[in-house]
Amino acid sequence: MRFSSLLSVSLIAFSTLTACSDDDASDGASAGELNLYSSRHYDTDIALYENFTAATGIKVNLIEAGADELIERIKSEGEASPADLLITVDAGRLWRAEQAGIFQPIDSPILNERLPENMRHPDGLWVGLSKRARVIVYNAEAGLPEPLSDYSDLANPAHQDKVCIRSSSNIYNISLMAAMVSRMGEAAAEEWAAGVVANFARTPQSNDTGQIRAVASGECQIGVVNTYYLARLAASEDPADQEVSSAVEIVFPGQKGNGTHVNISGAGLVSTSPNPENAIKFLEYLTSEPAQLLFANGNNEYPAVPGIAATSAVVELGEFNEDMLNAYELGINQAAAIMVFDRAGWK
Repeated sequence: MRFSSLLSVSLIAFSTLTACSDDDASDGASAGELNLYSSRHYDTDIALYENFTAATGIKVNLIEAGADELIERIKSEGEASPADLLITVDAGRLWRAEQAGIFQPIDSPILNERLPENMRHPDGLWVGLSKRARVIVYNAEAGLPEPLSDYSDLANPAHQDKVCIRSSSNIYNISLMAAMVSRMGEAAAEEWAAGVVANFARTPQSNDTGQIRAVASGECQIGVVNTYYLARLAASEDPADQEVSSAVEIVFPGQKGNGTHVNISGAGLVSTSPNPENAIKFLEYLTSEPAQLLFANGNNEYPAVPGIAATSAVVELGEFNEDMLNAYELGINQAAAIMVFDRAGWK
């Protein structure tokens, strides 16, 4: 792969996006470039990059690939790496990059002010940019299976042969398990995982959309998915997607306890960054209100910055209290989560 300048794309669909404020970026006086490695593959992100360039004069050079591939690329490039920022999805992948030693602390009072503590690495090695909640869905026609108000209920014997979920190797499930290990310890987390395995309606398979479709069709009664996928189906113009969306209902787990688990998209400043000032300026732009609205409304995610009112399909799923566990905990407990899955027989 090689760097390429971003091509122009239409921004008509993103009319809520406006120019950066003065404290986010200066008007073209900051000429230069930014080398971005990203595992996100969304048209809305291209709009973010182009708007940043229009506001600052800073050209964004983009390389897209899987997170693990990009981490290995930065490691192999060493001191000569042109990468300024790594953007990826899920705290677990940010932790993998952190463990690879490719990040340096981000020094930005703006980011510290805007982002809550759980969206920032304790040592400033990465910041969260957007969020997705991991929720429970159930078949609307069959009705709410009881009990089903928390993740713990997925292990209740009342739900035998009812649960569909992705494999234990899926990063979203690893992060959910890491949160449970942090909250309850390995022994209790393993007991829970074994209970869920006993309730599987089928061998773990497919992606989150596949779980939603399986619940909608009645193949299983209960599924665990990220809100992004639910909102995408709800917003689809395809009648088949609309039918699937209307066939499931949602439960935000943990509303009487720690809250619903969220995972994040985030970014870290590469330790060998040749353009660190531009990189930090870009992160500050991504946490500005216009950019946060584009994350939310353009890609059915939740803003990482509190107090920003999104209007996308994801908002229609309902309000909830989120688990405020620092996303850093999801990384440091990742290895333990994988071992818990293995011991519980979760394939």
